[in-house]
Amino acid sequence: MHLAQANFATLRAPLGAPEMREFVAAFDPIARLAEASPGFVWRLASPGGHVPVELARGQVINLSVWESYEALHGYVYRSAHGAMVRRRADWFAPHHTPSTVLWWIPEGERPSTGDALARHALLVRYGPQPRAFTQRIRFTPDGRRAR
Repeated sequence: MHLAQANFATLRAPLGAPEMREFVAAFDPIARLAEASPGFVWRLASPGGHVPVELARGQVINLSVWESYEALHGYVYRSAHGAMVRRRADWFAPHHTPSTVLWWIPEGERPSTGDALARHALLVRYGPQPRAFTQRIRFTPDGRRAR
């Protein structure tokens, strides 16, 4: 099994706005860093390549697959990506629901944005559970609560 993750964000301004310049400039190098990271399997790319995938006006999604939670965690918090996470309030509006959802998929499967939206809806409605969970409350591929 592999770990799918989807991160949803609402942009504070359009991607072409001056206040988004640093975020847009960093997206390509950070995406390349993900692709070169240990345990990286796949990520959703926009038709143009390394730019955020927009779901709706102002809503973006980052969707990727990793070999394990440890691999995802290492990339998100222990690489240059961590500096971007610390600046998320500069570019994204606060969320009143979890912004990230995780779930296990069979090796070789590639989730769609529809899959990610459905898993996020499960998380929002029922809270963390084996089919949709968070970084803080995780589950193993066999459905047991991770420590």
